[in-house]
Amino acid sequence: MANRIFRSARRDPRTISDRTVSGALLPATAVFVGATQLTQATAASGGRLALLGDREFYGLGITTATDPLLTPYASGETGIAYLLEPQDEVQWAMAAGTYTNGQELTVGAAGRLTAATTGAVVVAHFDQAGGTFAAGALADVCVANHYTKA
Repeated sequence: MANRIFRSARRDPRTISDRTVSGALLPATAVFVGATQLTQATAASGGRLALLGDREFYGLGITTATDPLLTPYASGETGIAYLLEPQDEVQWAMAAGTYTNGQELTVGAAGRLTAATTGAVVVAHFDQAGGTFAAGALADVCVANHYTKA
């Protein structure tokens, strides 16, 4: 099955797969990598940032009830997290809002990307045609070499 979170074709991603999730966490959201757990990130700083992957061994769902991208990990389940590098292309869950191609993004509530404001740490750029997104909708983004928005 094709990877639906990590979309860069140039190489295989580095992953962490020996830690449990700290709660019911959705794939394609930001997590902090701890010594034994993956915890939900709600900001770009505060820990080692990674992107929670889906369980590729789950079959593709016909309905949203069985779609592995929309099925949360259970607390205590072993998670798979992608260690991201600048220029990686990934799908990431978005906060509700309107976005434009190239827009600077930061991590917000529930590990979703949101528009970066002055002083925020930019972690990615929106990488598809602009549009209005509902909370949790997935979008293509390009990982940035983190910097503070002026």
